Amino acid sequence: MTKKLNTIINLNNVVLTLTSNAGKVNILRGINLDIKSGETIGVIGPSGSGKTSMLMVIAGLEKINAGNITVADYALNTMSEDKLALFRQSHVGIVFQDFHLVPTMTALENAAMPLEFAGHGDAIKRARTELEAVGLGHRLDHYPGQLSGGEQQRVALARAFTPEPSILLADEPTGNLDGETGKKIMDLLFSLKDRCNTTMVLVTHQPELAMRCSRTIHMQDGKISNE
Repeated sequence: MTKKLNTIINLNNVVLTLTSNAGKVNILRGINLDIKSGETIGVIGPSGSGKTSMLMVIAGLEKINAGNITVADYALNTMSEDKLALFRQSHVGIVFQDFHLVPTMTALENAAMPLEFAGHGDAIKRARTELEAVGLGHRLDHYPGQLSGGEQQRVALARAFTPEPSILLADEPTGNLDGETGKKIMDLLFSLKDRCNTTMVLVTHQPELAMRCSRTIHMQDGKISNE
């Protein structure tokens, strides 16, 4: 597959095989996907179809067994773990279903963490700005255990957008939220995405959320069944 000038994510015949007690399991079976800068991709499909695994290889959190993957002009399959970590710091924000906040850190500290790891002196200032943008300016000093599920996901969104990533990977971001809270989180997520012109890949079980994206792909048995 020829990489286009405005392509930011390119998966070329990507294969991911993991080892379990039952032997090798083929997770991704020759994925081909081209995503342009600024696109919003909704990924749907049944559980076990490879949706989350595809996000993980795009983030460089899983090493592929075959094929090539290029993200933001980085050939991820050729990079060391240290270089992959630096790549994520500079280019990728991730939002999980389970929030993944550090329970012993305040909302402000959680949101500032990516920038502090990267050595930015203005980490706290930028984190405060993002928390205010998601409506949590009054909860800066609260710990995750003192926040509702919706508030925790807002902190997670602020943390993801604080480094101003070119790519956002969202894995079932409303999965642990009630319907009304989930809708507010998705409205906020799309608003932040538009403000930052971020390329977004959204994994969801909800077709109505996927339809909000500029393009929807369906995964089945480790393959993309349509684009």
